[in-house]
Amino acid sequence: MHETGVLNGKIAVVTGAGTGIGRAIARTFANEGATLLLNGRRREPLEAVRKEIEEAGGTAHIHQGDVSSQADAQALVDAAKTTLGRLDVLVNNAGKSYDALILRMKWDALDEALAVNLKSVFYLCSAAGKVMLAQKSGAIVNVSSVVALGGNAGQSAYVAAKAGVLGLTKSLAQEFGSRGIRVNAIAPGFIETDMTSVLPEAVQTTYRSRIPLGRFGAAEEVARTALFLASDSASYITGQTLAVDGGLTMR
Repeated sequence: MHETGVLNGKIAVVTGAGTGIGRAIARTFANEGATLLLNGRRREPLEAVRKEIEEAGGTAHIHQGDVSSQADAQALVDAAKTTLGRLDVLVNNAGKSYDALILRMKWDALDEALAVNLKSVFYLCSAAGKVMLAQKSGAIVNVSSVVALGGNAGQSAYVAAKAGVLGLTKSLAQEFGSRGIRVNAIAPGFIETDMTSVLPEAVQTTYRSRIPLGRFGAAEEVARTALFLASDSASYITGQTLAVDGGLTMR
């Protein structure tokens, strides 16, 4: 941990922190001085991330729960306030991909897609917003997806939920801005995670050919973008979406 890190002394909550992009964000924030509250549905991956952070000299706590439940989302924010005293940064990273053509969609799967990828963000932004409004400070970073910018056949439920996150981000930036709270979003492209590693090599090659930089991104590259948006370096940026996608969706 850097004593002069850009998040030194800050309290940060990261959801979906046990794997992939969430893990990278948690480690990056801790390395820059933040005290972390790690959230996810499974405890074992969270324990592994906490161990990594502590071995690197950082500080992390765990609050297991399912933030697609309003009660669990509220409990997570309450834990940050009660245990750590405040909440400076919220990263809404929890999410789950759903693949189904609309003509074959199961409506309970639609409900789950919206709950995990969109309603959880509503719940947490509402709960965290109350704390941050009282503090008159805070930063919220919502992790969406590049598919929210251009759509994707066979993922309409996931796309609609992630696009909803972008609209919510802009609305909350307007609602919270007068109290000094910034709300931004990240739209990751094809990032090297467990989700992309299972794609057949031919499919990966096809996707890479569409990316101007010619490669998939690393989770750490998304994490550094989240760090920027959470830090004072982005003090005059709110309501924006940064695509971290190697140029895939440039317009």
